[in-house]
Amino acid sequence: MINSYKASTPLGNKTLTELGDCTRRRGDMPGFAKAITAILGAMRGEDEQEFNMTRTVLSDPVLTQKVLRLANSGMYSAFGQHVNTVSKAVLVLGTEAIGHLALGLKLIEELAASSTDTTVAHIEMEKAVLAGIVAQQIAYTAESRHGEEAVVCSMLHTLGRMMLTFYMPDRWHELQRLADQDGRSVEDAAPEFLGLSLEEVGHAAALHWGLPASLVNGMRTVMPPPEPQAEISAADWIAGLSTMSAMCAESLWHDDAVGAEKVKQLTESYAGMLGVEAPNLIHAIEQAKVIAANDLTIAPLSRPAERRAKALAKTRQRAAGNKILLSGLSDMRDVLDTASPGQMVQIALETVYKGLDFSRAVAFVRNRKDNTYSAKISFGEGTRELLAGMTFDDAYEPNVFHAALNSDRVIFIENARDAKFAAKLPLWWKSSLSEARSFVILPLSANGQPAGFLYGDWDDSFPPISLSQTEFSLLNDMRAMVVRAVERRHGITPEPVVR
Repeated sequence: MINSYKASTPLGNKTLTELGDCTRRRGDMPGFAKAITAILGAMRGEDEQEFNMTRTVLSDPVLTQKVLRLANSGMYSAFGQHVNTVSKAVLVLGTEAIGHLALGLKLIEELAASSTDTTVAHIEMEKAVLAGIVAQQIAYTAESRHGEEAVVCSMLHTLGRMMLTFYMPDRWHELQRLADQDGRSVEDAAPEFLGLSLEEVGHAAALHWGLPASLVNGMRTVMPPPEPQAEISAADWIAGLSTMSAMCAESLWHDDAVGAEKVKQLTESYAGMLGVEAPNLIHAIEQAKVIAANDLTIAPLSRPAERRAKALAKTRQRAAGNKILLSGLSDMRDVLDTASPGQMVQIALETVYKGLDFSRAVAFVRNRKDNTYSAKISFGEGTRELLAGMTFDDAYEPNVFHAALNSDRVIFIENARDAKFAAKLPLWWKSSLSEARSFVILPLSANGQPAGFLYGDWDDSFPPISLSQTEFSLLNDMRAMVVRAVERRHGITPEPVVR
């Protein structure tokens, strides 16, 4: 796995070879490997960059939740707007920022989910998450524009420890015993025992996965200079924060007096380098502890027993879906004056996909030159492969889609498998979307002419569903928002939006 990285000693190269063998036997974290390819692809500027990033994040519900939570954190409050959809997060923060967040979060999640040794590996994963939370709060306090990069570097700062505990737990235990015998830390004992430092192990893994050089550079250990310096480079500031955050996470873990004293010492040491006074660093770390109590699961800091009780009491209700629709509408109002019609369609499609728990959601656009409607973007498993086949003529045919487009009203089909309804379903739908039991069509018209439509369906994995009047009303409001964006693009002055 990491044989491309050359250590400075034969023993170090032997350790990396053994680690590579272990990863091949256990699997090179296929979930993360697949996700990182998609995330890096979107960051490198492929076509439809914003949408590719959104779809990559949305493919993982846990990742979606965490990215949105970070995007709404105090670190980004300067934008002055709440972020309810991944589409808007990418639009506001950019693909690079969201990509950095997603990379770090996905790696930690994958390691934690795959770990079988909860007493060792899982602890290291959660400490990494805690380090990221600490960095997030400090970056916000420092008003740094390198916040999201510092968060990821902080989470990855102890990647070497995570790799050993995850893939080579026996060697980790031996390293711990050696360190304890000599009264040293595992970091100090590692070069003698492994032939390279834990930091080098982490860098080897990061380079193997193709992480951006700026992130790898930010993972290095940087101690505060003995004398205050006039200027600290951005790279050193990020690495310094990631170093301090990782040390703080280690000290905060047990939430005890000894750890609190160590954190106090760290804030005093790093205050000058980070440009934040020690009392303000302490306040930021206290805020991080509050967030960590909700995000972590096994850390003493998070009070696991209380968390389990809350989780058992939590149930998802239909009202939650309507809140998602309302939040998405809020996003659309916020960017109505600046977003393109395509971006508005993307936010609307993501919102209905999540808010109505669709199995699949597809946006169709009318091409007047070709006299066709074609599927352009989609959410849901397997939909991307179907896009090419979802094209049909815009000339009227007696089917449910043309009926919806001509009437310009939301259509809900409760039972698409009713034999009496079969004649109203076009051939392109039957060859691509026929797994659906129920579906919804949201036609989009501008200046009295159909411009496209949004489609969403539910397959048999969902219980029978019916839409309420509230949901119909929210869907119509969403249609109106997209239409306003289309009309603005074509120079048609829409009526003012009621906010």
